[in-house]
Amino acid sequence: MKEPQTGAQHSKSGLSPLDSLRVVLVRTQHPGNVGATARAMKTMGLRDLVLVAPQRPPDDRSRAMASGALDVLEHMRIVETLPEALADCATAVGVSARRRGISVAVHDARNWATDWARGAADARTALVFGAERTGLTNAELALCQQAVQIPADPDYASLNLAQAVQVLAYEARMAAVGGLRGSRGRQPADHATMEGVYAHLEDMLVEVGFLDPANPRHLMRRLRRLLARATPDPVEANILRGIFSAVQKRLR
Repeated sequence: MKEPQTGAQHSKSGLSPLDSLRVVLVRTQHPGNVGATARAMKTMGLRDLVLVAPQRPPDDRSRAMASGALDVLEHMRIVETLPEALADCATAVGVSARRRGISVAVHDARNWATDWARGAADARTALVFGAERTGLTNAELALCQQAVQIPADPDYASLNLAQAVQVLAYEARMAAVGGLRGSRGRQPADHATMEGVYAHLEDMLVEVGFLDPANPRHLMRRLRRLLARATPDPVEANILRGIFSAVQKRLR
């Protein structure tokens, strides 16, 4: 099985920030969960999988559950100890459903992903998951610099291992890449454009008699806040000005 790239190699390669994220499964009990994890990872663009002392090695069930993610299994590494899995990682993040006296700060999955994405290209980060029944031990959590929990219904907060990996991988992808496939980034209208919208809106409101320029109170300030919350893009700003012009033309 191939050795994964180090964080230094990643930062020089210009690859996706997701290439700096490693999934580490500690003491897995069911080979099928390893395959399901590989599938969960690949759907979100993750490739680096390391197993630590699995109770049963990957087998045909792993390959069946991996579906189209066999390449993740083929490049997977198996090591004996958690320190081996974390040796080339700058940060280890323990994923645990219970606090159990964790001394490091605990984040929810989304807030962790947002913070991680800001420095994703700088160094490799490991997401560490424990055995299916017991999770991570206190000793294993002690090897992690951060801890993450997945908010769930307290009456039934039990997630399958692959489901937990899927949630963290999804949040990481949204934070690092974001957006729907094929969608274009949305650029809000610039300050000058919006100032033109506000001035035009004020002129139109005066003409229709809705705004008294001698006693404006806080109307324009509130309308500015309303439009600012909408964050119109340049095309939408032009549409608004077109509406204002049509109203003025009708009045005249």
